[in-house]
Amino acid sequence: MTGRRIVRAYIGLGANLGDAAATLTWAIHGLGDIAGLRVRGVSPLYATAPWGVTDQAEFRNAVVAIDADRHGRDPDVAALALLGRLKALERAAGRRPGRRWGPRELDLDLLVFGRNLISVERTPETRSIEADVDPAKRAKRLEVPHRDLGERLFVLAPLAELAPRLVPPGWSETVEARRRRVAAAEAPGSVRLVGAWDPARAAWRPVGPSPRR
Repeated sequence: MTGRRIVRAYIGLGANLGDAAATLTWAIHGLGDIAGLRVRGVSPLYATAPWGVTDQAEFRNAVVAIDADRHGRDPDVAALALLGRLKALERAAGRRPGRRWGPRELDLDLLVFGRNLISVERTPETRSIEADVDPAKRAKRLEVPHRDLGERLFVLAPLAELAPRLVPPGWSETVEARRRRVAAAEAPGSVRLVGAWDPARAAWRPVGPSPRR
């Protein structure tokens, strides 16, 4: 098809309300049902300590690799369109405005979008669900790679399982190298391996803790 171009993107998933693992499973299926997207890989499932606001339940986190059809659009436009789909999935999962870094029904973040460095104003449909209650998020731009990707082990750990040799645009090291540096500064047990994706069942199966550090 003329103008068709496929971009490998990585989506971060997180939840800590209700059956969080089941919610992430639902979200993965939802991503696969979106026209123009194809799920190419699912990371292991991690139990992670809350970040920022600690008086809440631990999270379940994972990362999904997808191939996204740009349909000939500019990368900024294509990334915004993908983000809009992610926000729609969050709302369909029951996501409601809440405090910053607080409990989440479902959180979906666009981590990496091919080799593209993106910084663009968000459209109304791609604004954070907390935009009306959190002034810090009201005028936030979409920045890809995600601005916090290199600091948060709960994202780096599952991403490193899928793409350890990936060097995101603007970085000077691989995802695995950054994961190791961040893990060395984290408290033991802050990120624990609890599940593996079973492609045949399209669901998680429980696993023991990972010894990797």
